[in-house]
Amino acid sequence: MLSFEEQSPRRRLIIGGSSASVLAFLNLNSELMLLPANADGKNSNATEEEDEGLGVALKSLFDPNEKTKSGKVLPKAYLKSAREVVKTLRESVNEDTKNNAKFRRTADAAKESIREYLSSWSGQKTVVNEESYVMIEKAIRSLASFYSKAGPSASLPEEVRSEILSDLNTAEDFL
Repeated sequence: MLSFEEQSPRRRLIIGGSSASVLAFLNLNSELMLLPANADGKNSNATEEEDEGLGVALKSLFDPNEKTKSGKVLPKAYLKSAREVVKTLRESVNEDTKNNAKFRRTADAAKESIREYLSSWSGQKTVVNEESYVMIEKAIRSLASFYSKAGPSASLPEEVRSEILSDLNTAEDFL
């Protein structure tokens, strides 16, 4: 058996040699992958468009903003949070109150998404004047106003339900 001092140079040689082999393989492999794309010797527009598409995809991956349906650019985090509120609140409002367990689950999910949304975006200057923000806030206020007057276990009347759903639909159109 070799001592530690004798093994150390051998390990370096093996590790160094294998990493050089891996790098050579990767370099050769990447060159071979490029050859078929340019085999005809022409600079095709498709290749340039693919390069642009990749650039746009990478930019959108790291860009903190996103373009909405209405064409505005808003923070991705806001859009994700707002879409979640619209989804969970709509599910909760549409849920049948006769199935109490399912109704509680959807109501709790809506309550949690509303809390997260309000804690993150309430009064934020970047979104406070956006139509989606105004409509979501209006829907939340309508719901809160009803339950503060009627009590936490009251059944939502059709008039209030349709008003909230209308506000949510309007908000969704701007997200």
